[in-house]
Amino acid sequence: MAGSSNDFSPDNRPSVWLCHQTDGPEIAHPAWLTDYERETVGKFSGPREREYLSSRWLIRQAIGKSAMVPPNHCCPVAGRPNASGTPEGWRLSLSHSQGLSACATRADSPIGLDLEPCQRHAQWQKVVKRWFSPVEQEWLFREDDSNTFLMVWTLKEAWLKATGRGIAGNLQTLEVRKNFEIYGDQPEQYWQAACCYIEGYLVTVVFRGSRPVWPEITLLEPPPHDFSLVDAEPIEASWEPLFQRTIRCKTP
Repeated sequence: MAGSSNDFSPDNRPSVWLCHQTDGPEIAHPAWLTDYERETVGKFSGPREREYLSSRWLIRQAIGKSAMVPPNHCCPVAGRPNASGTPEGWRLSLSHSQGLSACATRADSPIGLDLEPCQRHAQWQKVVKRWFSPVEQEWLFREDDSNTFLMVWTLKEAWLKATGRGIAGNLQTLEVRKNFEIYGDQPEQYWQAACCYIEGYLVTVVFRGSRPVWPEITLLEPPPHDFSLVDAEPIEASWEPLFQRTIRCKTP
């Protein structure tokens, strides 16, 4: 049987929470960090340190708002933050780039998220030639548009996160054809993809489900300078939908 009843529920829409990174001087690491997070952030300094703290702050906001509990009662599992540790029952996907962090949440169902600045990958042709399928190469080189490449790239990244795999050897497990017909290698499940522009970034979400839906997208106020876990308020933001697609089964 493909998927589970949870995947098909209209109430189990994916959510995407975003925040801009807070700039400022170095600070003492907040007390709410787990031992694993404290060890990890100790390896960073400067902007990379603040990026890490911002993303971990956002994870707790995202879990808290999804589960309707205070953020200071929330934390992810140790290691890659792909699920909530407290409270349990939420799958997570994290992405951050150039001052913006995003965290996708979904109740007990796989989800993958990727974001990229809209003008990234000036030499995208080299990536396509080395790592993409012949079908993808043919139409992407004919389109000759870096934003089209970014949409394909974020789809592949989000797919690999949702299916729990790394990039190495797996980029062609999802094939994106002309007009964004998408084919994956997971025949036992239904999968969906949604892509939009927000705040100058391309945001793509891949999740399990039987029909296309738009995720709930919320931009939160940036973290306080001391990264205290206050309950962050939403702030106004507009986003532009690009496409929704069902990911079809890729036949050999």
